[in-house]
Amino acid sequence: MDFFDNPYTEAHEPNGYDTAQFCLNGHCITSCAATSPEFTSKFCRTCGAQCITHCPSCRSTIRGYFHVPGVFGSVEIGTPSFCHECGKPYPWVSANLEAAKSLADELDELKLDERELLKSSLEDLIRDTPKTQVAIVRFKKLLPKAGRGAAEAMRKLLIDVVSEAVKKSIWP
Repeated sequence: MDFFDNPYTEAHEPNGYDTAQFCLNGHCITSCAATSPEFTSKFCRTCGAQCITHCPSCRSTIRGYFHVPGVFGSVEIGTPSFCHECGKPYPWVSANLEAAKSLADELDELKLDERELLKSSLEDLIRDTPKTQVAIVRFKKLLPKAGRGAAEAMRKLLIDVVSEAVKKSIWP
């Protein structure tokens, strides 16, 4: 075999992506599940959740490491929020979003209509759309009313599922 031959051509998508494995809470198990199945796991060593390699909505593989012929090494991949095939959020995004909505329901410092407004804005914080900027303004206006503890809890829930632009706007 020539040094520049890629022995993994059959094991990953034709476009060069390997398959990644994540637990249902978003912890990356491996970015090379197809080419190095020995690194996969049925359950997460961090939280014990079940591990997946495919989108639960459309069954498309979760994209992992991008193989470049002749280049060897490993690159840590980021945790994707949405499936590249169907556009649906991955389970870890949905779980964090539901937890953030539940937390909003517990914020007695906010009026009922403010809690509902906050909850409706959360969907727009996880996506980069024209509504995202409006959601950022609402979030920054409402959350301080709920107190420092609530703001920190909400940050912990959302920090891994919002875009970099949202992170910089809300938590500089």
